[in-house]
Amino acid sequence: MVASVAVVAMAYLLGSFSFGLSVARWYGQANLRESGSGNIGATNVARTVGRRPALLTLLGDSAKGCLAVLLAQWWGASLIVTALAALAAVIGHMFPLYYRFQGGKGVATSLGVMVPLLPWPTLGAVVVWTAVTLLLRYVSAASMLAALVVPLLAFLRGDPPPFVMAACAVALLILGAHRGNLQRLMQGTESRLW
Repeated sequence: MVASVAVVAMAYLLGSFSFGLSVARWYGQANLRESGSGNIGATNVARTVGRRPALLTLLGDSAKGCLAVLLAQWWGASLIVTALAALAAVIGHMFPLYYRFQGGKGVATSLGVMVPLLPWPTLGAVVVWTAVTLLLRYVSAASMLAALVVPLLAFLRGDPPPFVMAACAVALLILGAHRGNLQRLMQGTESRLW
């Protein structure tokens, strides 16, 4: 029991580290929260700092999510504890202990946790995200649709129920984080990627 709690807590603390803020500072952007949309994710980094910093942010935020799940699996955690660790890493990114619980929208970290957890559904989500982004140029719409695709495909494939439930919870978190984007999409005022 103690080991399981430690695995989940470690995942949360790992998820709490913000690559967006760190990369932006490295590139001379003192406070990412005061630039562009104010978000600490890769999309805002791309708009305010540049493409290379955005790529580093995407890779870093994805890697920490992936690492959280891989460490849980290496530890020999059960399917349920591994699923909770994945969810904890995403929650850590969205509500980080280190930044007064004001984090990002969790998309890149969700990608990271889902790669080792549900690789085939995640591949399907990446295809959807890429297609929607290229066609519509709305990263927010692409992210929300991709988040919904993962649990749907995982359920259809018959993947382990704890992983499917974690994917459902992550999708709900991402949808919740994009409430403002959804409203702007409906009003036609959402910013396009380019």
